[in-house]
Amino acid sequence: MTIRLYDTSARQIRDFSPLQPGCVSIYLCGATVQAAPHIGHIRSGLNFDIMRRWFEYRGYDVTFVRNVTDIDDKIIAKSADRNRPWWAIGYENERAFNDGYTVLGCLPPTYEPRATGHITEMVEMMRGLIERGHAYEADGSVYFDVRSWPSYLELSRQDLDEMRQPAEEGITGKRDPRDFAMWKAAKPGEPSWETPFGRGRPGWHLECSAMAHKYLGTAFDIHGGGLDLVFPHHENEIAQAKAYGDDFAAYWVHNAWVTMSGEKMSKSLGNSVLVSEMVKRWRPIVLRYYLGTPHYRSMIEYSEEALREAESAFARIEGFVQRVVEKAGVVEPAPEVPLAFAEAMDDDLGVPQALAVVHTTVRQGNSALAADDKEAAVARLAEVRAMLGVLGLDPLDPQWAGEGDRGDDLHGVVDTLVRMVLDQREAARARKDWPTADAIRDQLGQSGLVIEDGPQGPRWSLGPR
Repeated sequence: MTIRLYDTSARQIRDFSPLQPGCVSIYLCGATVQAAPHIGHIRSGLNFDIMRRWFEYRGYDVTFVRNVTDIDDKIIAKSADRNRPWWAIGYENERAFNDGYTVLGCLPPTYEPRATGHITEMVEMMRGLIERGHAYEADGSVYFDVRSWPSYLELSRQDLDEMRQPAEEGITGKRDPRDFAMWKAAKPGEPSWETPFGRGRPGWHLECSAMAHKYLGTAFDIHGGGLDLVFPHHENEIAQAKAYGDDFAAYWVHNAWVTMSGEKMSKSLGNSVLVSEMVKRWRPIVLRYYLGTPHYRSMIEYSEEALREAESAFARIEGFVQRVVEKAGVVEPAPEVPLAFAEAMDDDLGVPQALAVVHTTVRQGNSALAADDKEAAVARLAEVRAMLGVLGLDPLDPQWAGEGDRGDDLHGVVDTLVRMVLDQREAARARKDWPTADAIRDQLGQSGLVIEDGPQGPRWSLGPR
């Protein structure tokens, strides 16, 4: 058994070899909490949640760190616009992110550090870099000297002489326009912290280098994040950390975006879809299926049609689970997933191929049900539950308790009403009044119900919207 991952720095899929046998350390760039999350933000958390679950299934002890960037230019700007404290805006949106991760079934991280809680570690790193000649202080700010680090741009593979760093408002004293700010001198009315270089606040890139060092040490296995972070964020992290003396990350893994009309989903484009609103319209487990089942390196083009397709696909899986449970009771997950599923997941987290194994197993289970082969149906459900558990999509998991019926408090009432109508349909069938029986079935279908006739009589379920 060898897990393989696409390493952005190597531009190829590599066999995964942990730094410490039996253990995996992962640092994921988490939320910048200037606003509530849209589904593009949450996709990264979902992709790495599946990675973590697969490592754990394979027997690894996983340390998963996902940071919170709770101070940056956008948070400060919103604080001024809304006349609210910067920390109030950050905390409100941090809670919204955590609610989003939770409602979509993401396991909590091992550690979730906030940037503002690690100023001491940042100051220590800046001191070390200044002493080593890789950083300098100017007008109360501290900059990283990119010319001092020959391997700069090794991740994004750009040419330094062809690159121009975007101008930063209010930044002065740079020796080279491509040098980046590690520490920004205080401005009137903005939050700041006291340091040997004067009052100021941290730069975005420094935060992650310092927090990864604190929680995972000088070397760790995997650094993750969205594809848009390769440059400048991850490139600058590498330069700071390695110039400081850390080996830093052994593998770099990046997930693709959720797009709308071909553009990355973002607040600035005004094309975002908030998680808090999406879960009012779609069941959270369906939203997880939609965001988590494409390959993590593939773009997802958002559309209502695509979500409806995901809902229909998951309904087929869930319907099989429900039918076996009705026939045989709750079936525990199998101790191991099928070999084809495991091979797909080992190959750069090939979730689409793994999902194909799930659907094949569901079809086999449905065939067993049709043949009244209870033993085979139960065996297939055990395998399906094992596979869905790895993907965080097992409808029988306590995470989704009550979610599958879209409101347990109404299920009993709906069941009683539907049974009354089905009794009328059965009476029509008994007297061979087929037009009336078909009309009742069609009317129920238009109401969003699927009616299936079986040996024990008709059963209903909620169909795709």
